Amino acid sequence: MKRRTFLGAAGAAPLAGAAARKKIAGLSSTYHVRSHSDNFITRFIEGYWIHERYYEPPFEVASLWMDQIHPADIGHKLAKSYGFPVKKSIAEALTLGTGKLAVDGVILVCEHGNYPHNEKQQQLYPRYEFFEQVVKVFRDSGRSCPVFVDKHLSYDWKKAKQMYDWSRELKFPFMAGSSVPVTFRRPELDPPLGVKMESALSVGGGWVADGGIFHILETLQAFVERRRGGETGVRAVQTLTGPAVWKAAQDGLWDRSLLDAALRRAEKVEPGRRPEDVKSPVLGLVEYRDGFRGAVLALGGMVGEYLAAYKPEGKAPEATLCYIPIENSNNFSMLVHGIRQMIETGKGPYGVERTLLVTGALAALMESRYQGEKRIETPELKIAYKAPAKSWYAPGIGS
Repeated sequence: MKRRTFLGAAGAAPLAGAAARKKIAGLSSTYHVRSHSDNFITRFIEGYWIHERYYEPPFEVASLWMDQIHPADIGHKLAKSYGFPVKKSIAEALTLGTGKLAVDGVILVCEHGNYPHNEKQQQLYPRYEFFEQVVKVFRDSGRSCPVFVDKHLSYDWKKAKQMYDWSRELKFPFMAGSSVPVTFRRPELDPPLGVKMESALSVGGGWVADGGIFHILETLQAFVERRRGGETGVRAVQTLTGPAVWKAAQDGLWDRSLLDAALRRAEKVEPGRRPEDVKSPVLGLVEYRDGFRGAVLALGGMVGEYLAAYKPEGKAPEATLCYIPIENSNNFSMLVHGIRQMIETGKGPYGVERTLLVTGALAALMESRYQGEKRIETPELKIAYKAPAKSWYAPGIGS
């Protein structure tokens, strides 16, 4: 089903005599206003908007589990208002007192909360540990259901790969990732599938440990996976900072014309600002197995948006702004819409392999930074997959 076709179908009123709504469980690290749990789970409770169109809640939120209770917690308030229980364990949230899996989908949001960082500046969110408990319920029940995991799968590649392998072993639909690649694009830009692409770049704000660079990296991947030959995997990565960022451009390791094209799409950059004047730029170089090169660039203090650019073979760069409507966080709505499609049909709008590959590349970029900006080879990232015929992103300019 095409993106726009699904948008129309999903917004239609339910037919008389339709089957009971599917049930989902919300698993949260912590739940407060504007947290990722609020951005995802609340949309399944109250509905959501995409470009001035409202979509009613498609499923029944049957349970909620929270690992940490925030001082400004809203999870309990929502549970009381909408009549669903807050469970004491992940297993209870999935089984609803029956001893077996009793929901039709799982929304796992492990972002925000009091979790430690390691020496590589990775925040040790226990997404893998939460996911492992979900898988145990699946095994004990003899059946499974679709699962969504917010952001990258894990800070650790081996844990991420295990999560993916479990989904394949037990054959349950699996989605993950960032809202940035699927938000509104100004202008709407979708590289034709199979396009001959010379290079690509994505740009964002400051380096916020691994969490911030993830959004920029997955935005890059959403564009480059559409190149001729399809995705082949990542051969090596390298993180560079400071003056080395600009020297790498001079050495031909990334294309400065892509940055210029991207910045022309920015809406919040002060006129006259020079990227070279940014105090602490961070560059991630990504070498793909087919020889293609991509780059991610964090320009904190100058750029507070997400931008993407690619260069079709023999042509000028094309670029877009991945628009984040701060006032209502509706950049999350299209991702929620994709999760909805996965739970309703058993197939998401794009493969989880995108996020799996980005998870591994991100871990390697953090390792590169930790090892003094060393180039890190990634033989484990031999991950080939096909992009969807049409990219999944929100239509319109945003609201």
